[in-house]
Amino acid sequence: MSTSKLESMSIWGHINELRKRLFIAVGALAITTIISFALVPFLLNIITKPVGGLQNLQSIEMTENIGVFMRLSMLSGFIFAFPIILGELLAFVAPGLNQREKRWIFITIPIATILFLSGVAFAYFVMLPVAVPYLINFLGVPTTPRLLSYTKFTTSLIFWLGIGFELPIVVFALAKFKIVTPKMLLKQWRIAIVIIAVLAAAITPTVDPVNMAILMVPLFVLYLLSVLFAFFA
Repeated sequence: MSTSKLESMSIWGHINELRKRLFIAVGALAITTIISFALVPFLLNIITKPVGGLQNLQSIEMTENIGVFMRLSMLSGFIFAFPIILGELLAFVAPGLNQREKRWIFITIPIATILFLSGVAFAYFVMLPVAVPYLINFLGVPTTPRLLSYTKFTTSLIFWLGIGFELPIVVFALAKFKIVTPKMLLKQWRIAIVIIAVLAAAITPTVDPVNMAILMVPLFVLYLLSVLFAFFA
């Protein structure tokens, strides 16, 4: 679609296009979530390793296991459908871009996917092995976490760290629209550290500075990577 066509498209045309893109994205998420139903036992064994296995958790409410089943399925489905969801979002804005900018879309999707998966891996392999033992052994009081509570905790951490690792792509887009510049980002690095500390405190499940520092380091590296992305933009 050319820029002139885009400008002449009515508000209903934009709404219909957005509805089409959302329908495809939601459809992809539904399909990958249903496929993930078969993976839940495997995923449950993986996600409970930081706590020592499923035997170290307990389920109290009758619907608790169903809630855990759906939560794991949706997280897995979102991870599998992420490239499609991102692709549909970029396809919606693509008509307003020139040919050179459109080429960046083909690069953005795999990079954004890799960044998201890197955030997921960092949460599972670095954050959870440190945070879970700390929380369970805090004050030396024996703790047997509930299955639903533990699953909410782990899946939320994995999801939000995956989203947080998208920072370079977001900054790239902001730089494309001339909202930020590499010079501005480098000049405001002190403010960036404060913001990163606040984000780390919000995402980190524990209150100790060690876990915050573990999260702040990769976030600051991502900030520096974002400066490079802004330079390319």
